[in-house]
Amino acid sequence: MNFQILQSAEDEMKRTISGIGFVVAMCLLFIVVGGCGGKSGGALKKEYRMQVTVGPTTYWGMGAAKFAELVKQKTSGRIVVKPYFGSQLLKGAQLNSAQMVAEGAIDCAFESTINTAPMIPEMNLFTLPFFVNNYENLDKIEKGAAGGMIFRKMLKKNLMPLAWGENGFRQLTNSKKAVGSPDDLKHLKVRVVGSPIFIDIFRALGADPVNMNWGDAVTAFQQKTVDGQENPVAILLAVQIWQYHKYACFWNYAVDPLVIYWNKDEWDAFPDDIKKQIKQAAIEAGEFEKALCRAGLDGDTSINLLKKKFHYDIPEKKPLELLKEKGMRITRPGKSEIEAFKKKVKPVMDKWIPIIGEDVYGAALKDMLGNTGSPRR
Repeated sequence: MNFQILQSAEDEMKRTISGIGFVVAMCLLFIVVGGCGGKSGGALKKEYRMQVTVGPTTYWGMGAAKFAELVKQKTSGRIVVKPYFGSQLLKGAQLNSAQMVAEGAIDCAFESTINTAPMIPEMNLFTLPFFVNNYENLDKIEKGAAGGMIFRKMLKKNLMPLAWGENGFRQLTNSKKAVGSPDDLKHLKVRVVGSPIFIDIFRALGADPVNMNWGDAVTAFQQKTVDGQENPVAILLAVQIWQYHKYACFWNYAVDPLVIYWNKDEWDAFPDDIKKQIKQAAIEAGEFEKALCRAGLDGDTSINLLKKKFHYDIPEKKPLELLKEKGMRITRPGKSEIEAFKKKVKPVMDKWIPIIGEDVYGAALKDMLGNTGSPRR
């Protein structure tokens, strides 16, 4: 509708409507033609459903709850996000989460890159074995060129990325023996998540990887039919892994970032002020959740951030000490042992870098190392 048509309609209204009636009519007219600034996305929903893989008591789940709380607060209740924990919306099939959000069956997700990788293969970057190594490298990638490339890939799949979160570096635990070198993994039966790259990594290391859900894994641990598993510290604490395993290997072999994302079509229809408020809520929730996962693992940095910015005093400030107190024996492979592990998984790197994309891999190297030459493997 052009300005002339709009002006004609306004003149007609002025002749027939006065006072408050005129104001109401004008507002209705502007809504119809998309006026008053920003897009008109129609009526807002009473509730926006969010997929969350884990339960509400995990750090990941707490981060999702924080996001929902901040969205409601920042939008003055106009947007209400309801987390559905334990993949309730997917009946446990969390690997379908990105597809369901892209199709609009679910509004948004606070999801792992592992579970989003089936739709965005570039996210397997974080699972390349012994590649990212530490928090500094992870932050550089997320804030750098590689992180931007991954977010642009999401946009092309109708997913609107809002902020990074974190599940943490994945560590190995088992009930049989201490692991400090590749030989220690021979024939060790290890439960892994249902992603092909994990199967490839543990086979290359000489272990026997088994894909099963967590409920079945616990039963297998108790019956001694499966020896071990791999998960970040936050999950190890939540599931009280010491009930099943005595040994833990802290080797930072892979990392599990989280991403808060929304269905892009629905996002594009939001007014600009709503977008800004939800985006800020996502950034703050991601920062809070990351600090929960890193608390006690990065000195006092995350503990102090939680106290000063979020006024939250995390109960468990020394997670590794807790594991030791519960009777677990922790090993940390040295530089030479890590190099031995890297040598074993080189075929995995050679297979998966082309799947992820040489461009994304090369950008990640530059982010971490400032490398301006060809990607090194």
